[in-house]
Amino acid sequence: MSQIDLQWFAAEDEGRTEEPSQIKLDKARKEGRVAKSQELNSSIALLLSVITLLIMAKWIFRQFIEIYVFFFSRCGTEDFFNPANSVVFFNYFLKTVLPIAVVGVFGAVTGNLIQNRGFIFSLKPITPRFSNIVPHIGNYLKKTMFSRTGLFNVAKSIGKVLIIAVVGFNMIRSDLPTLLSFIQERGNILGSVGIVASMGAKLLVFAAIFFLVLSIPDYYVQRHEFMEQMKMTKEEVKQEYKEMEGDPEVKNKLEQAKREMLRRNIPRAVAESDVVITNPTHFAVALKYDTTIPNGAPQVNAKGEDLLAQTIKRIARENDIPIVENKPLARGLYAETRIGDIIPESYFKAISVIYAQLKKFNKH
Repeated sequence: MSQIDLQWFAAEDEGRTEEPSQIKLDKARKEGRVAKSQELNSSIALLLSVITLLIMAKWIFRQFIEIYVFFFSRCGTEDFFNPANSVVFFNYFLKTVLPIAVVGVFGAVTGNLIQNRGFIFSLKPITPRFSNIVPHIGNYLKKTMFSRTGLFNVAKSIGKVLIIAVVGFNMIRSDLPTLLSFIQERGNILGSVGIVASMGAKLLVFAAIFFLVLSIPDYYVQRHEFMEQMKMTKEEVKQEYKEMEGDPEVKNKLEQAKREMLRRNIPRAVAESDVVITNPTHFAVALKYDTTIPNGAPQVNAKGEDLLAQTIKRIARENDIPIVENKPLARGLYAETRIGDIIPESYFKAISVIYAQLKKFNKH
């Protein structure tokens, strides 16, 4: 028989090799899908219910005695068929069962809150879908029998049954002689009931603690499987980036169109500039002080190299725009900026000196 490789069913084989993004995880959370273990919820509910039962055990036992006395004392009389007796029964039933049930529900809710990290309200998990009605036997077998999760759940269930059975057998075997001695030698029925209750209590406490301890690794297994299911393909990552940031190709084309429009408007851009920085033959950069920028900052209105640089200087002279020769500054601005960019912060000091000189010159 050929060996079954569990990696056949890994996310990578479906092309989902990328870790899930926070956007996808947030979307899944809104739909009510989060990493959680049902074992943890049920184990917390069981543990709190067992604690409540042990605390209330003597009181519940007294309630049972009272209800037995109430009904057995009336079983031979016509009063036994009185409809009011049903009200008495449900009154006793609610008093004994309701506290434990409330604590169990509280435990289950608490387990969900811990794992969900808060409240999640979504109707999507219970929304009827036709795809859920149509049986998918192949997918069912894949998830339940030929997957890591399925094998883990089977092993977990078998392990729980075996351990509880072995522990329960040893507990009963150790207490059985005492129970038999109470019944045979002393005839102490009430004491025998106490021993049976003690045996049951010890088994319940062990089971509750054992299930809680077992639910911790189960949570991490379920979380790992959830993150595997949430993994994304490279195409999904690209599509999500496009939706979040916009299509990079479209953005690049818009930027190119903007720059082309600015180049075509070079005569007007230069004429509206404050100063042209040149080196003086190869580069020319026209700057305009942009008052819309917080704290103010010059931006590049136009720039050019060689013939276009000479054109910019000619337009500047025709419009009485100051031309300042500064080789390193002109070369740096041309290399590090694009038309429409704010000048880099490293050039602020040099540009501020030039603007100060222009302001002083204009006053004269």
